[in-house]
Amino acid sequence: MVGKKVRISTRTLQWRCIESRADSKRRYYGRFILSPLIKGQADTIGIAMRRVLLGEIEGTCITHAKFEKTPHEFSTIVGIQESVHEILMNLKEIVLRSNLYGTQDAAICVKGPRDITAQDIILPPSVEIIDNTQHIASLTKPIDLYIELQIERNRGYRLKLPNKFQDGSYPIEALFMPVRNANHSVHSYGNGTEKQEILFLEIWTNGSLTPKEALHEASRNLINLFIPFLHAEEENIHLKKTQHKTTLPLFTFHHRLPKNTKEITLKYSFIDQFDFPPKIYNCLKKSNIHTYWDLLNKSQEDLLKIEHFCIEDVKYILNILEMKKHFAIDLSKNPL
Repeated sequence: MVGKKVRISTRTLQWRCIESRADSKRRYYGRFILSPLIKGQADTIGIAMRRVLLGEIEGTCITHAKFEKTPHEFSTIVGIQESVHEILMNLKEIVLRSNLYGTQDAAICVKGPRDITAQDIILPPSVEIIDNTQHIASLTKPIDLYIELQIERNRGYRLKLPNKFQDGSYPIEALFMPVRNANHSVHSYGNGTEKQEILFLEIWTNGSLTPKEALHEASRNLINLFIPFLHAEEENIHLKKTQHKTTLPLFTFHHRLPKNTKEITLKYSFIDQFDFPPKIYNCLKKSNIHTYWDLLNKSQEDLLKIEHFCIEDVKYILNILEMKKHFAIDLSKNPL
């Protein structure tokens, strides 16, 4: 069991994982509790967390497949037991884990007769297959099969559009949601004004991340959505300068915040907002640098130790931070 305590007013909230299991490579389950809450808070948190778990967490899927000399989706290929449509449905079921940014290419290149499984997919280094035994197709004759694939990281569910097939390229319905189900329930105890609540949260994932990872990701996303409301003072918002932008960047408010509020804001503001290039973003995430606060507490020497980082990458980060004058990063070690 794992848990953390957070002090709110005179109460100390504690969350714990009370059950965690892997039913299969593609089905993980976790059950968590948060307490003590006052009446009504458990539903408020539970409903919000469920929506974010099911709709805001990103996942990775195969979104396109390209075959040679196939006139339509329901074509059959000599020497392959499955039709093109059946192969596409099997590719849809492949579960991937990655931290890639945007789309990347992959491929299947095999010679029959043999069974084709997920382990035959040639992937970019940033992508991992959760279950290598997932079936794709069966070659019944000594033929060569080459399929070009496109992999994408996104969120939610994307329907394939009809009549969008061209040059043997077929879109695949994409279920980017790594959380397949989430439920919450509330247990009340105590009497009268002393009545309190315990929130129970159940999470099922497809194996591309654990329920605990999903819970952390959903919490970060939810906090990030509410941070702008911390800076809602009318005198600090200059609407005429937004030039029709619907939101203002967080850094325009940081220098006006009290020290403790500024620290909290930075701890819950994530590097996604910097729009770093994919390489820099992925390297920072792999080094457990997720927030502005994490980044500001790293020296130049620390950044240079990050795997696959070069001096140009560090300079790029410093230039970005220099543009945000409010950041007080300590780069006293080994200055450029």
